[in-house]
Amino acid sequence: MVLDLHVTDRLVIPSGELQWRFSRASGPGGQGVNTTDSRVELVLDLQTCSVLGPFRRARLLEQLASRLSDGCLRVVVADERSQWQNRQKALHRMAELLRQGLQPPPPSRKSARPGRGAVKRRLQAKKKRGDLKRQRGNRPTLEE
Repeated sequence: MVLDLHVTDRLVIPSGELQWRFSRASGPGGQGVNTTDSRVELVLDLQTCSVLGPFRRARLLEQLASRLSDGCLRVVVADERSQWQNRQKALHRMAELLRQGLQPPPPSRKSARPGRGAVKRRLQAKKKRGDLKRQRGNRPTLEE
């Protein structure tokens, strides 16, 4: 059973680069929970991955730095009862993480000055509000 990891159309990580570990999962499974190794751990070593070029490797190491341990990206799945379903979910989650890590950073925000019309409207509104407040002080009191 060969399961290559399809990240994008142009990036496919061969199954030889992936390390699988299986263990008993706590959770759903009924009587078989203590006998089957349904928990799946998928590990990809970004440092030694042969299909990643230096640019992709650097971007992944930078973007996923908080998720890495010893340069390895690790996904653990124990959601389902069957090991096969957990394997599929692990592959899907790993591919999604790699897709997110390979996305280019968003463009930096350019600070812009407000337009001439916006400045004029703001100053007119301030002037109007100030005039309104000034008129309140000119009212005659009951003693007058």
